[in-house]
Amino acid sequence: MPQGPLQKMNSMGQLLVLAVLVPLLAFFATLLWQNKNERPIAWIVRIAKVVNIGLAVLFAAWWILDGLKAVDYQLLTLYKSDHFVFALHFYYDEITAVFSLTGAVLFFLVATFSKYYMHRDQGFKRFFNTILLFSTAYNLIILSGNFETLFIGWEIKGICSFLLIAFYRDRYLPAKNAFKAVSNYRISDVSLMLAMWMMHHLMNQNISFPQLGLAKETALATASPFMSVFIVCMMILPAVVKSAQFPFTTWLPRALEGPTSSSAIFYGSLSVHIGVFLLLRTHPFWEDMLWAKILIIVIGALTAITATVIARVQPTVKTQIAYSSAAQIGLMFIEIALGFHWLVLLHFAGNAFLRTYQLLVSPSVLNYLVHHQIFHYTAPVHKAVSRWKATLYVLGIKEWNLDTLLYRYGWKPFKTLGAVFGFLQNKVFANTLAIMGVFLLIAGYNKPDSFQSQVSGMPMLLMSVALVLFLYSFSSRGRAITAWWYLLTGHIFILAAVLFNAPHIYFSELFFYASGVLIAFLLGYYCLLKIERIDQDISLSRFHGYVYEQENTGFLFLLAAMGMLGFPITAAFIGIDVLFTYIHSDQYVLIAMLGLSLFFVELAAFRILLRIFFGPHKKLYHPVAFRST
Repeated sequence: MPQGPLQKMNSMGQLLVLAVLVPLLAFFATLLWQNKNERPIAWIVRIAKVVNIGLAVLFAAWWILDGLKAVDYQLLTLYKSDHFVFALHFYYDEITAVFSLTGAVLFFLVATFSKYYMHRDQGFKRFFNTILLFSTAYNLIILSGNFETLFIGWEIKGICSFLLIAFYRDRYLPAKNAFKAVSNYRISDVSLMLAMWMMHHLMNQNISFPQLGLAKETALATASPFMSVFIVCMMILPAVVKSAQFPFTTWLPRALEGPTSSSAIFYGSLSVHIGVFLLLRTHPFWEDMLWAKILIIVIGALTAITATVIARVQPTVKTQIAYSSAAQIGLMFIEIALGFHWLVLLHFAGNAFLRTYQLLVSPSVLNYLVHHQIFHYTAPVHKAVSRWKATLYVLGIKEWNLDTLLYRYGWKPFKTLGAVFGFLQNKVFANTLAIMGVFLLIAGYNKPDSFQSQVSGMPMLLMSVALVLFLYSFSSRGRAITAWWYLLTGHIFILAAVLFNAPHIYFSELFFYASGVLIAFLLGYYCLLKIERIDQDISLSRFHGYVYEQENTGFLFLLAAMGMLGFPITAAFIGIDVLFTYIHSDQYVLIAMLGLSLFFVELAAFRILLRIFFGPHKKLYHPVAFRST
């Protein structure tokens, strides 16, 4: 490539990086101010958003003048071995352009509105910290050029969503619904991990999004339909979950427990459309698979029908808007499957602006309607209702019982299974399993080459033990410290299982994983011990609400919980991705057990966080907050 075009590509790539850095730097800048310093915090946010709009417009203009050529830029390589490369990669095309411009404008509008809406709120600073972090994650997702970069933004966005749903953290329902939302998010997280795992085995390397067309040709050439079917399903599932499509639609209205302005930017406009972005970005891989198109159309149609029926009968404004937005996204799924991508982009922008407007004005509309009912009340006229309409009404008001069905057949079996292992609450069992795990870890790392064939069932056994420990921790109602201890023990057994499964693993890869998890465990253990010294009873049978008295300790435990699940704040994030590659593409049961283990470790860690620090305080000398917002 001539030097001129190469320099231009580097300049455009650096501008993309700046779009991610601006909100991130603003996030760190707002940390320096106290909650009462509203004016400087608001100015930092406004400046960041103005710069964000300027960058989005400047890059879109540059891209158009350059002939609409896609920009493909690799920033740096975080880790590289002979079989794995973890690189930060950026990509810009028409999909990115629309999502970037829409996001920049909506962030500015919501930030301006929130300056007044959140005035004198106890969480003013916390709100804008989270919004800026979400802006960073959103830009990272839409500008990502490979699955690894996208997954970093995907994880950060999920945490921000959790924090804003539980924003009124002294109340019961925000804490409960935040856990419901993060439970659904974890399904999408693990699905993306599995898609990256199988894609790595398909291509024998990490690939970028521009190489998805080549990956499709490779899948067809290898005559291995299962691999391509598995990858596509693991691409569709996270899109369905994140965009609240059938049957995961019911988490969306529950997520509106946060402030109205955060509901507007998250669940009305940007966050809920990330599933649409994922399908658009991965379209080159599945565009020739008729079954995948039919599946997406069926899911979109089911969501559009069910969500529309629900929205028409719901008594609350926010719930009506949430289900209406989900129904429109269902139509977008159909448009993507049919190949109408420019129509999807226009549909996304229109729906995002409309839902943001509706949510921001909803308090004023409610106020007007209340006054209108008081002064202009007219008695309703009773009309005969057909059996068909009555049936649809009941289905709509009950939300098609999707919540009940998902709980009964999705969550309850795992909670019941975890409760079977209640004997693990014993300290002797806890210490014995930990010692045994360390011993097996050392044995797995130092095993001779001839030992590999003699322990073919060992990885499965060790991964089963890890899954059992995580299930117990997830369902435990006993001592919080014991449940936290089993999370570390479970990670030890995961690491031992991978060591027994692979002929050789680099020590640096083990260090990435183990160091991040160990640091997170020690931090969380310190926080729980500190709370236990204050109150001897910190069981997981109820909400304790210690965020009233130990806000800083609660923040440290939040960091510990994120580190325990491999959030991108420690080296464990890279370590988990690397260890996935040591499970072979034909080891379906082993990878399923690893996926379930990583699924429940997050739920267990965040359940401990919510039970100890969130919800109403159990002591009567603290005010009892409203149940919901």
